[in-house]
Order: sequence, then structure tokens, then C-alpha cells
Amino acid sequence: MRAIGIILAGGNSSRMEELSAKRAVAAMPVAGCYRAIDFALSNMSNSHIQRVAVFTQYNSRSLNEHLNSSKWWDFGRKQGGLYIFTPTITTTNSYWYKGTADALYQNINFLKDAHEPYVVIASGDGIYKLDYNKVLEDHIAKGADITIVTKDLAPHEDDISRFGVVKLGDNNRVEDFEEKPIVAETSTVSIGVYVIRRRQLIELLEACAAEGRTDFVKDILVRYKSIKKINAYRLDSYWRNVGSVDSYYRTNMDFLKQDIRDYFFRQQPGVYTKVEDLPPAKYNGEAVASNSLIASGCIINGTVENSVLFKKVYVGNNCVIKNSIILNDVHIGDNCYLENCIIESRDTIRANTVHTGEASKPKIIVEKSFRYTI
Repeated sequence: MRAIGIILAGGNSSRMEELSAKRAVAAMPVAGCYRAIDFALSNMSNSHIQRVAVFTQYNSRSLNEHLNSSKWWDFGRKQGGLYIFTPTITTTNSYWYKGTADALYQNINFLKDAHEPYVVIASGDGIYKLDYNKVLEDHIAKGADITIVTKDLAPHEDDISRFGVVKLGDNNRVEDFEEKPIVAETSTVSIGVYVIRRRQLIELLEACAAEGRTDFVKDILVRYKSIKKINAYRLDSYWRNVGSVDSYYRTNMDFLKQDIRDYFFRQQPGVYTKVEDLPPAKYNGEAVASNSLIASGCIINGTVENSVLFKKVYVGNNCVIKNSIILNDVHIGDNCYLENCIIESRDTIRANTVHTGEASKPKIIVEKSFRYTI
């Protein structure tokens, strides 16, 4: 493909509450064995973008560990490669990334050293499948300066005010762009995917840096909306952003629906992730599991209904788990009852414990106990 890829994965979200206390949002586990960033990486690979850079910053250890080999997404160094860029202290700069435009500017040599004429920029917290080639073709055909991928959301689907809201005119021309408005005038939002000519991006970033501007959306998209030809490419398939507790919970619950599972797991192209050498899930004695995703390495002794269990979860005897998300390496003691909960990874839930939340407001459980002292 005639483009390089950039994935912005350094952000944090206060809407994630305790869930982002030890990981970036892009590293949030999704659908049993994936991370949120896997979907953007897989889209890059399936679109034959061979040179991809990931910009990390906040709590990046688990994300960096996940990205320690490019082979899982087939980014071979001979063809291009997967590059991880973190904020770096130099003789002229000692700041962390002050915004998305600043992150791009601090790594502008990656853009200058490339030969591909276009750049595809994507956020690392979106759950979707998209062929970026189609976006690029639309971008070229319409002679756009910048193309934004948009999605029409139903009012009940998500909190529209936490996204960039786009107003479109004839031929999908962007007439107005408002970032995170208090009251949204339209239900068309940007999903955080952009296509732009590489040389033009370099010029815009240098102009922003010269004026002390640091945000890609506010200081480029919003500021130049009347000067540059900014077009929209409408996405009509599944998309969700996992940047809030409610959205994260609902995204994982969506994967319990057969049509969603078939779309992501059985329809080509696929979604790829780092694979761990774990045994298959084991079901002992009175174990019962219904309409659930249970990942490798789990041991189930109780009842699991309408839930997502990530890798290496142990469920004790006589436990009941309903409508819950259990992250990696959680030990649940005997006789526990969990409903509408999200259990943080590497936690221990003591025996005879009851935790219940609401479907509209799941309960986040972060236990401080130590597994081997109980």
C-alpha cells in the first residue's frame, strides 16, 4: 500500500476509572484474548501497510510487552516493520508528548524518512474492522486534503459528547467539526482514523510546532476546516471505542452475540494478537458454562453465564458468575457470587464473597489481598 501507518496509543482516560490505573487504554483486554490495539494493528496488516509506528506514553509497560514482537501482525522488518516510539529526552526537548500533534512532531523524522506518499493515522482504542485501502481510494478520488473516517451513532449506543462530532455537507464534505461538545448537534462522530498526504502532514505539524500548538484535532482538523478540503468516509460496520467503563463493558458483552463473533472471528480478514502457550480451558465436576467466552488457561468449577473470562482465570466450587468480565489471572474462591462486575487482573476474590452491580453501571472490583496468604 502507498501509505505508512501511525497508531496513537499513548493516552489515558479518566472515564476508565480504576481500569486504566496500571495500563494504557489501548492495552485494555477485549473479547477474551485480545487487546484493544490489536484491532488497529490487524487493520494495518490486512490493508498491506508494511511500515507502522505505535506512539506510547501513559503506563506503557504492558502495551510494550504486548508489542515486543512484530511477527504476530506480520510486520517483517525486511518489508517495513513495527516501530514503538516513546517520549525521548533530547538536547532540544525534555517534554512528554503534550498532545497528539506534538507526539507526531516529536517523531517527525519517521515521516521525513519514509517514501510512501500517504499516512494513515489511527487511534489504538477502537474496536472495528476496516480496509484502509478503501479510505485511501476515496481520499484520492475526491481530491481531499484530509479524510476523516466517521460513524453514525444511535443516541442510545454511546455518549456522543465524548467524541469529535462532525457535520457533513454535500458529497460528505466536512462543514463543521467540534471536539467533545457539551450538546451534540449531530450523531456523526469521528472514529479517530485519518488519511493525509505525508508531505502535507509534515508542513502542518511544523506550522503547529512553530505556534506552540499541540493537538491534532483542535489545532489541525478544527482550525483548518474552512481552509483545507476535509472529507468524510462513512463506516457502516461495527465500531465501538473502549474509552469509558460503560463502553468497555458493553463492547465485551457485544462479543457474546453470535453475529458479532462471526464478524470478527470467522469472516476474513481476521484479527490477530500475541499468542501465549497456554492449555485449553478446563471444566471440572459440576462446572456449567453458557453463552460465555472463556479463554485459554482457565479452570472452571462453578457456573458461568453471559460472561467473558480472560486468560488464566480460576473459578472455585459453587461459584456463580453472571454478566461479568473477569480479566487475566484472577483467582475466585469457593461459594462466590458475581453479577454485572468487572474484576481487575491478578486479583483474588475471597471465598464466600458477593459482588453485584447494575447492567447500566457495572461494579469494578480491585482487590488488594494477596493470593497466597489467604
